[in-house]
Amino acid sequence: MSSVSQQEATSATTTTFITALVFNAAIFAAEITAFTLLRPYFKTIYEPRTVHPIENQRVKRFDGGLLSWPIALLRADYRDVERVNGPDAYLFVRFLRMMIRVLLPIWIISWAVLLPLTSVNNSIAGKTGLDRFTFGNVSPYNQPRYAGHLVCAYLFTFWIYWNIRREMSHFVTIRQLHLVDSKHSRSSQANTILVTGIPAKFLSERALEKLYSHLPGGVKKVWLNRNLKDLPAVYNRRLSASNKLESAETSLIRTALKIRNKKLKAGEKVDDAYNDNPDQAERDVALAERLVPKDKRPTHRLPPGFLPFSLPFVGEKVDTIEWARNEIVTCTTLLREARQALIEQSNLPAPDDVNGDDGVSHEDLPVQTYPPLSSAFITFKKQIAAHMAYRTLAHHDPYRMADRYLEVSPQDVIWGNLAMNPYEKRVRKVISYAATAALIIFWAIPVAFVGIVSNIQGLCVRESWLAWLCTIPSPVIGIIQGILPAVLLAVLNMLLPIVLRMLGSFEGIPTRTGLELSLMTRFFIFQVIHSFLIVTLSSGIIAALPSILNNPSSIATLLASYLPQASTFFLTYIVLQGLSGVAGGFLSIVQLVLYYVKLFILGSTPRSIYDIKFGPRTVAWGTLFPTITLLTVITFGYSIISPIINGLAVAAFFLFYLLYKYLFLYQYTQPPELDTGGLFFPRAIQHVFVGMYVQQICLCALFFLAQNASGRQAAVPEGVLMVVLIALTAGYHMIINESYGPLISALPLSIADKTATDLDEPASSDAHASTSASNGKKWKATKGDTVTDPDGEREEQELDDYYFQKLSDGAPDYGFAHPAVSRPQRVVWIPDDSDAWANTGDDGTGGVEGGERRRGLGPAEVEVNSSQGVLATTEGTKMDGKGHLEVFEAPVDVDKF
Repeated sequence: MSSVSQQEATSATTTTFITALVFNAAIFAAEITAFTLLRPYFKTIYEPRTVHPIENQRVKRFDGGLLSWPIALLRADYRDVERVNGPDAYLFVRFLRMMIRVLLPIWIISWAVLLPLTSVNNSIAGKTGLDRFTFGNVSPYNQPRYAGHLVCAYLFTFWIYWNIRREMSHFVTIRQLHLVDSKHSRSSQANTILVTGIPAKFLSERALEKLYSHLPGGVKKVWLNRNLKDLPAVYNRRLSASNKLESAETSLIRTALKIRNKKLKAGEKVDDAYNDNPDQAERDVALAERLVPKDKRPTHRLPPGFLPFSLPFVGEKVDTIEWARNEIVTCTTLLREARQALIEQSNLPAPDDVNGDDGVSHEDLPVQTYPPLSSAFITFKKQIAAHMAYRTLAHHDPYRMADRYLEVSPQDVIWGNLAMNPYEKRVRKVISYAATAALIIFWAIPVAFVGIVSNIQGLCVRESWLAWLCTIPSPVIGIIQGILPAVLLAVLNMLLPIVLRMLGSFEGIPTRTGLELSLMTRFFIFQVIHSFLIVTLSSGIIAALPSILNNPSSIATLLASYLPQASTFFLTYIVLQGLSGVAGGFLSIVQLVLYYVKLFILGSTPRSIYDIKFGPRTVAWGTLFPTITLLTVITFGYSIISPIINGLAVAAFFLFYLLYKYLFLYQYTQPPELDTGGLFFPRAIQHVFVGMYVQQICLCALFFLAQNASGRQAAVPEGVLMVVLIALTAGYHMIINESYGPLISALPLSIADKTATDLDEPASSDAHASTSASNGKKWKATKGDTVTDPDGEREEQELDDYYFQKLSDGAPDYGFAHPAVSRPQRVVWIPDDSDAWANTGDDGTGGVEGGERRRGLGPAEVEVNSSQGVLATTEGTKMDGKGHLEVFEAPVDVDKF
């Protein structure tokens, strides 16, 4: 048996903490140094918003110098986050700022009062190092000192009360200002509600419009969702073909340049394809064929008939470019025909009782190619009407039209969850939460193991088969106990969101933001139970296990003494998050490496390069907020039991504040369409209340368990007063919810006059865009040589889109129509290689013949695509003579022509 005693095992907590602190401090210093050196040279990684090609997405340059950037970041106004990234991001940063303000006085008071209270002239045998400053170190002869803990609990609680009320008032102000903002209040998102569970009687545009016509301003448009059958698959086919065509065209141009460079290097004459008559349309095809032999053109194999994907050496081998063009045209034709049928169905009258059963059911609906689902988007002419519709009881039957969603944007919709009837949705919800509960129970096994590892030296004293662990050097034990459990816990927490999002989607939540709000609650429950409660109990019980087995009657006293000892794990956890986590967020080494790996492996087309370089970087609120609020719960839970944690938490929240202020000002892009207007913040405040409940319940239990030297409960009055404080907290919680709850989502009538009076209408100059094949209007591309025929003209084409319009600020708007029935063909983006070909004539000495500049293969391919009915352009991208791509503008969409 090892000579390590129980006293030595418990005192190892100090070594564990110091080891974790030194290790994480070293990582912090190394990563911050690397970030300081790399930041000025990798703007695309560390400050992408400052170099964004779209002007309204670009922010001013970060003024921080090589060494002065922390000071510049500290001085940066955090309120600019709202202007750059919206209320959700601003209120998240504001939450971090609130936690700093809350914890700063708690830190100072707790260290000034509680540390000497538990350590000076007061000790218990075996309590050394950090354990001397915990609640469990109060001697049985000094039980009156618990009064100091009680006073601090009351003082800290009322300080938190004040901050909660202050921040909720601020939240309501920010949200209401967001709702009545002129740009937002004119958007479709602000004036539309999603209604599900619609009965058959109202499953028509006319019926719904009549139903909601009683509200102020009336209805602007009803978007009835329909069973589109195979249309989404056809739409995805066209999108996939467009991607494949872009890749093949880029490969074709690069191959042509390689062949040209090889001929030039060998001193051969470059192909004289340019000498053909430029007035002949066939010249375009001849150019590609003569520059690139047929056997070097891009090809691929089609999937076998029985498989949805292709296999090597199996299936028909086709020319990729020709196949993709035909696929796009075929899909466009199918979509246009389906859209015409949908337009005709939208004019059907309201359903009536056809079979004479004194009611309108689905059997009474007319036969339709694309039958309606039980949900619809309803856009009102006034914003206040949407809010009134959201709050108004719409139907007299149970569950009918009961589920309504406000502030929904088309980009936020989960289209697959719009077909559920209200009863199915509720059954799914029960199953979803039952599965969540089961996951919580079974997830306890690996998390409990993490807790055991965090106090493994105490276990090695009791279990002989683990005695060899006691012979390991103290620094190694410190790493195992202080670092490994925190890392394992972080890995487990990374796996959870995937499963929880699947459960939320199964439940039938129809919006992505709603899914994130649901995930925030579920993930937080997991975090509190597994990352806090189970780790606390398992670590404390394992530490006390030998003494409990020797003297079972002393279990109450032992738990009161050993449960505070579990704080060591959370001290190291906060150190890990505050130092390594923050420094890793600044350095983003994985993102830096993946950026160049993606460019090398996936950066084969202009669009893929643009997405890699300038694609929006967003955060998942459903996991980010619980990660931060878990630190709040941990800190509150141990703020009095182990006051050392307060100073560490202040430092951690301050570093997180600097990190996310930097990220939301210069890196992240939160799309306005996916912004909830701050709805995550009040849920975070609920998590703060959970932290207070945990703190007060734990203190209450410890007070009742505390015993004096004679073995009697000596802190019963303190325990009773803690029960009173718990009741006060519950009452204050109810007051906050009742007073601010109605203001969280609804727009009050008292500020309705500050909203925009009407929605944006299409600009008159863009009226041609809101057309369809059915009304005979035409669409014509007129943007430069890259999209016109050689003679400067192009045959007009019917726009395969019915819902497209431009708002007054030039932004495209497709309303709430499903992408499969509204989006036009995505413009194929081909690189312009004209400069590469202009540098070499047929004799290898010049690029100009007859006083005219040579065009590249890219513009020629654009004309061939256009002649076959495929929209294409070379705008915003170039390829040099070595085949290197350069992207300097955003992808061109159809509304830009």
